[in-house]
Amino acid sequence: MVEQIQRKLSESKTARWSVLGLVAFTMLCGYFITDMMAPLQNLLQTPVANGGLGWTADDYGKFTSAYGWFNVFFLMLIFGGMILDKMGVKFTGLMAVCIMIIGVFIKWFGISHDFGGATVHFLGSDWGCPLLVASMGYATFGVGVEIAGITVSKIIVKWFKGKEMALAMGLEMATARVGTGLAIGITPLLSHALGDSISKPIFIGLILLCIGLLSFIVFVVMDKRRDAEDALTATDEDKEEPFRFADILDIVKLKGFWYLALLCVLFYSAVFPFLKFAPNLMINKFSISPQLSGIIPALLPFGNIILTPFFGNLYDRKGKGATIMLIGAVMLVFIHMMFSIPILNNWIIALILIILLGIAFSLVPSAMWPSVPKIIPENKLGTAYALIFWVQNWGLMGVPFMIGKVLNTYCITGNVDGKPTYDYTLPMIIFTCFGILAVLVALLLKREDHIKGYGLELPNIKKQAE
Repeated sequence: MVEQIQRKLSESKTARWSVLGLVAFTMLCGYFITDMMAPLQNLLQTPVANGGLGWTADDYGKFTSAYGWFNVFFLMLIFGGMILDKMGVKFTGLMAVCIMIIGVFIKWFGISHDFGGATVHFLGSDWGCPLLVASMGYATFGVGVEIAGITVSKIIVKWFKGKEMALAMGLEMATARVGTGLAIGITPLLSHALGDSISKPIFIGLILLCIGLLSFIVFVVMDKRRDAEDALTATDEDKEEPFRFADILDIVKLKGFWYLALLCVLFYSAVFPFLKFAPNLMINKFSISPQLSGIIPALLPFGNIILTPFFGNLYDRKGKGATIMLIGAVMLVFIHMMFSIPILNNWIIALILIILLGIAFSLVPSAMWPSVPKIIPENKLGTAYALIFWVQNWGLMGVPFMIGKVLNTYCITGNVDGKPTYDYTLPMIIFTCFGILAVLVALLLKREDHIKGYGLELPNIKKQAE
C-alpha cells in the first residue's frame, strides 16, 4: 500500500480512496454534532425542576434555526466559497474544522450553565441565556460544517474528476450520514446512561470532532504532496484561470444553477428539519418511548450507507442524473403524505416510511452534487457550491423555526408530566408541500438539461479513464 501511495498520487487509486476516507470521517464527526440534539428534544422540554431545560417547541425551533443564522444573514458561506477558490482546500478545510470546534464549545458551555435564570431580549422576544448562548454556538458551528461541506465536495472533484466521482461523493455522503444516524440513534441512550444529561453527550461530540481535525490534517499532508507533484508536470493547458469576483455573475445567470439550488433547498428542507423533529414525532404519534425514539429515524441515514454509493455508481456508469433526482422528489411527496394521515399510527408504518425516505434521500443527493461540475467550471466550483449551500441554509434556518412555531401555536393536544403533547398532522402537510415543489423544480431541471445539453443524463466516467 505504501509503495502504491508513493507513486504519483493523482494516479494512485489507493491514494484517492485514502483521501476520501480521511475527509469523510471528518464530516462524520461534524454531522454527529449537527443532529445530536434532535433526540434530546423531549428532555430539553422537561421542566427545570425535573432535570431538563424547560424549553418549548418554539424554543427548540429557534435553536435549530440558529444553524443558518450567520450563513444566511452574514453571507459567511459565500465568503467561505470565495476563500476556497482563492486559498484552496487545505487552508479552507482546516479553518472550517477549527470554526466547528469553537462553535461546539460555545454550545456546550451554553447548555451546561443556567446563568442564574437570566433572560435576554433578542429578535423581538425573550430568550433564556442558555438558549441564546447555545444557539450562538450552533450558528458558529453551522458556518464551519457548511464550509467544510463545500470544501470536501471540491476535494472529491479534484481527486476523482473523470473517475468514480459520483460514487466517491455518494460514499462521502453515506459516511457523513453515519454520523447523523449515530447522533439520532445513540444520543438518547448515551444521555440516559450519563444520568439524563444533555451537556455530557455534547462534550463527547466535541472530543470526537477534535479527532476529526487530526484526520483532516493527514489529508492536508497528502494533498500538499500531490500539489508538489502536479506542479512538476503541469502545462499551460492544465492551469485554470484564477477566480474573479465577476465569476459570481456568470454563475447566477445560469438557469441550470438555480434549478439545482432550488431543488436542493426544497428537498433538504423536507428531510433535515424533519429529522430534527422525527424523534418527537415517534413519541407523540407512534407511542415510542423517549429512550428509543431515535432508533427508527436513525435507520434513514444508515440506509444511505449502501444506497447513496449504489445510486452514485449508477450515475457514474449509466447516467440519468436528472431522472434520478425526479424519482427521489416524487417519493418524498408520497412519504410525507403518508406521515400526515392521523390513522396511520402503527410503528411498523413509521419504520416502512423511514426506509422509503432513506431511499429517496439516497437518490437525490447522489445525483445532485456530482451534477454541479457539469454546469459550473472547476475554478468556480467552490463559489458555486457555496451559493447552493447558502440557498439551502435559508431552508435549514427557516423551516425548523416555522415548524416549532406551528407546533407551539396549533398542534398542542395535552400535557403529560409537565411536557406538552403534539399532533404532527399539520407539520407533515407542510413537509409534503416542499416535496411537491421539489418535483416541479426537478421537471424544470430535466427540461433545461435537454435544452442546454449539460449532460446530466450522461455517465460521469470517461471511457479513457476506465
